[in-house]
Amino acid sequence: MGRSLNFWRQFDWILFGTTLLLIIFGILMIASATRGAIDPELQSRVPDQIQYAIIGIVVVFVLAAVDYRLLGGLHLWLYLLMVGLLVLVQLLGVVGDAGSQRWINLGIRIQPSEIGKIIIIITLGHYLSSRYHEMDRLKTVFGSLLHIALPAGLIFIQPNLGTTIVFGVIWFALVWAAGLRLKHIGLFLVVLLIAAPLMWSRMEDYQKSRITTFINPEGDPDAYYNIQQSRIAVGSGGLVGKGYANGTQSQLRFLRVRHTDFIFSVIGEEFGFVGGIAVMALIGVVILRILYGARMAVDPLGSMICYGVAAIIFFQTTVSIGMNLNLLPVTGLTLPFISSGGTSLLSILAGVGLAESVIIRRRRV
Repeated sequence: MGRSLNFWRQFDWILFGTTLLLIIFGILMIASATRGAIDPELQSRVPDQIQYAIIGIVVVFVLAAVDYRLLGGLHLWLYLLMVGLLVLVQLLGVVGDAGSQRWINLGIRIQPSEIGKIIIIITLGHYLSSRYHEMDRLKTVFGSLLHIALPAGLIFIQPNLGTTIVFGVIWFALVWAAGLRLKHIGLFLVVLLIAAPLMWSRMEDYQKSRITTFINPEGDPDAYYNIQQSRIAVGSGGLVGKGYANGTQSQLRFLRVRHTDFIFSVIGEEFGFVGGIAVMALIGVVILRILYGARMAVDPLGSMICYGVAAIIFFQTTVSIGMNLNLLPVTGLTLPFISSGGTSLLSILAGVGLAESVIIRRRRV
């Protein structure tokens, strides 16, 4: 009884409440973006998001109740599970938009690369925390690169450039938190310089087009079309927006993929500058609460887990909003908690659950 009471007392209700508020708002925005749709796939987006949200909330409490150090002890099996699922995608994966093969059907369609984001935080976090005092050695940093290279490579060939970059961000965030030495940053830059041309040669035409269109919009007017519509939607929202489900660009279908990649444009059009800032502020609260958990963690593994989860949420939010405002190339990354996408929502909520597990077992102040 005492342990149960302590669990609820230590649980970060501000983090959970803010997360829940963002999820509810996201469902409302997906409903607005898909309003009047005749495509059955679009019509199912709202009930699917609600279903995954409920499952994800259960996952938050289950992972919060499980000691994260137990998961750290299972790092090898988790790593093998992640790699196995990614290999299974190559063998039995479901082909989606633009020929990408990212999903497998296990009764419900799941995207292993999204699950991999959370698993890699645990496994790489364990690797670095067990070598916390060896970060001055080149072999430790190089070993961490090898640790992430296999799953990142399997994700890249799906093809899925956005999530591949997220894996790179996770790596950099964790090695920096572990105490990356300045002298080793050169290694990172060398690897990046070697990998960039190789990745470019292996990228699909539509992926290259996203980058070249960002640099030279006039070069491909068709590819630039949705970015233009996104800017019009955000700009026309003004200070307080046109009102819920009253956005011209979204409701008249000028804006494509408005329920996923460009959902922030729908928010900007319907709720204006105030609505956009409010969403960013709420996501900021989530990130700050998780970073607080990292600072109060009882061991390096707990800190690594929190830093990794915070890095994913921060990076995806920055990129998603940036591409809606034409400040960054389009990558297809979802806006955390809000964009339509079941496995993406589950992975983010699993990250919140892991952060809660660390926070519950934090140091006593």
